[in-house]
Amino acid sequence: MSDITETPATLLLVDDEANILSSLRRLLRSTGHTIHTAESGAAGLAILEREAVDLVISDMRMPEMNGAQFLEQVRDRWPATTRILLTGYADVSSTIDAINRGEIFRYISKPWDDEPLKLTIRDALETHRLRNENARLLVLTRAQNEELAQLNAGLEQKVAARTAEVEQVNSFLKLANDRLKQNFLVSIKVFSGFMELRGGAMVGHSRRVADLARKLAVKLQVPVKDQQDIFIAALLHDIGKIGFSDALLARPVSRMSGDDLGVYRHHAAAGEAALMPLVELKEAAGIIRAHHERFDGQGFPDGLQAGFIPLGARILAVANDYDGLQIGTLADKHFPPDEAREALARSRGKRYDPQVLDAFFELIGGPVPEPVSEKAVTPAQLAPGMVLARDFFARDGVLLLAADYVLDPPLIRQIQLMAQRDGGGVTLYVRTDRH
Repeated sequence: MSDITETPATLLLVDDEANILSSLRRLLRSTGHTIHTAESGAAGLAILEREAVDLVISDMRMPEMNGAQFLEQVRDRWPATTRILLTGYADVSSTIDAINRGEIFRYISKPWDDEPLKLTIRDALETHRLRNENARLLVLTRAQNEELAQLNAGLEQKVAARTAEVEQVNSFLKLANDRLKQNFLVSIKVFSGFMELRGGAMVGHSRRVADLARKLAVKLQVPVKDQQDIFIAALLHDIGKIGFSDALLARPVSRMSGDDLGVYRHHAAAGEAALMPLVELKEAAGIIRAHHERFDGQGFPDGLQAGFIPLGARILAVANDYDGLQIGTLADKHFPPDEAREALARSRGKRYDPQVLDAFFELIGGPVPEPVSEKAVTPAQLAPGMVLARDFFARDGVLLLAADYVLDPPLIRQIQLMAQRDGGGVTLYVRTDRH
């Protein structure tokens, strides 16, 4: 890529590390842009006071004035300047604080990849150009409208023209009112889009889950206000993963263990905490916290059971897992739709609310999968060829074996030895329709 945009622009790079500034300057050397650098927020503000800057790229962690504080001042004093945040550490609250206070265009993790960074800068400058062009056209339109009003003064058509103008203004006012109602939802969609910036299986996941959850809520005749909360919760249900490393984000849940599993199991509560300062999102935040609870009480973070789990969370659980099974975020394999349906059916009354699950199957069409026939067995009763009917977890919550796993003699011996070490009390569920 030789140029980021056709028209040279003026950029300000702010970072307290000189080597980072040098790397950014080298990356942008061939673009023809005018580049200013500053090693602190205060120095950056001084440059902005004397130079017209199109785009500011600021590090998050800086002494005296951090990136959130610096970009907030840029927004207040130079609102037309586009803002990008560089962050080198996974801190959900600091990143969200910077997003809220500085109204940034994008955030980029350090270390960055050169080509995606250059594409992001190109998009930011193009957005800046379009915003300025819209402002110019708005001023021009207003001037032309004023001139037209003066030319029409005294003409017989003045009344008709004024009537049309009033009608147009009323139409604009109605449109503005409608847009105010939509503005909150648009902001939510912007927040939802931040996870998709990480790429991979996350792209499109929240939108698909939100669409499924809303349709399922309608089918279950949930009140309209609650439908909106469920839709918003579905859009933001993964916001607590914003601090996950790329490796953890790409790892299926079935392959997590130890510290990684602990981090993963905290994301629902972290998502609720991130949204709690916004009063309008209180109900949605509660749904996000509970969307990994299980109908049988074995979920997290609170171990809620059945009707104690918010209905919105029970709806979100079904929609989220149906899409997650297909995109490979829950298990190593990508389930086709029919196998995803069967996997959900196997957890009817365990992971999922039977009433919600039945309504979901009616919603997406096709025959309802037959319930799995199963029986409880002890490790001593296991036999080669038996097929697990449910996921098998260790005492610490680590997934040891997934449902549909076919048991063999070595594996049975390992399960029996583990049960002996744990002092017994281990129960497994095997299918009775397969052996």
